[in-house]
Amino acid sequence: MPRISRITLELAREPGHPHGDRNHGYHLYLPLTDDGHIDLAAWETTKSVCRVRRFRPGEDDRHGRVRRGPGGRWIFDYDDRTDFDDETGFRLADERFVPGEYASVREDDGRMHTFQVIAVRPE
Repeated sequence: MPRISRITLELAREPGHPHGDRNHGYHLYLPLTDDGHIDLAAWETTKSVCRVRRFRPGEDDRHGRVRRGPGGRWIFDYDDRTDFDDETGFRLADERFVPGEYASVREDDGRMHTFQVIAVRPE
């Protein structure tokens, strides 16, 4: 079975958060290539263990799965019964998940937020 990595993302600087927010972010559990991209072939065989945990101040953590949506978009799906709570990664297939890089997510508020990759560890 391909190796799964735990990717820690934290909110980067944005209006209202001039220093970012280490308490607002995600843990993604995904297979990565050696250069840090999502390994699509490995995801196909491990999708049942590819998941997400969203954490925010003052809210309970949300747990879901990472899946592929229309057009190859990566989606964070927290409830299989609806897509109203889904969040979408912006061009995550093109991103490198290595510390210091950035990735954007359209969150449940409908806005795009930028997150910094803080850590990547084998799971």
